[in-house]
Amino acid sequence: MTTTLYTSDHEWLAIDGDVATVGITDYAQSQLGDVVFVELPKIGRTLKKAEAAAVVESVKAASDIYAPVTGEVTEINDALAAEPALVNSDAQGAAWFFKIKVADKSELGGLMDDTAYKAHTA
Repeated sequence: MTTTLYTSDHEWLAIDGDVATVGITDYAQSQLGDVVFVELPKIGRTLKKAEAAAVVESVKAASDIYAPVTGEVTEINDALAAEPALVNSDAQGAAWFFKIKVADKSELGGLMDDTAYKAHTA
């Protein structure tokens, strides 16, 4: 079963076992505007929680995407590098950024569920 959690920086994580798929929320995308470029982390890179992992650039600004948990990048979304506009149309689906093997599940405790995230962005 997949569990989806959110960070206060507007990343989402879909957790399946010990792997989390990470992207930015629809809310973050709506704040950024049209996304024109995405820089993804390298496969095999070890990220610490809250470390800048990727970059998303829109017509308005460039923003860092932070690792929501500590772990190793196991996969990146090559489709996103080729077509950054996917973020505009499907931020919480096809436009995931990377997958990370979760090193410490206790770090998930500080993240928000759907209800808490909706309240955070209200």
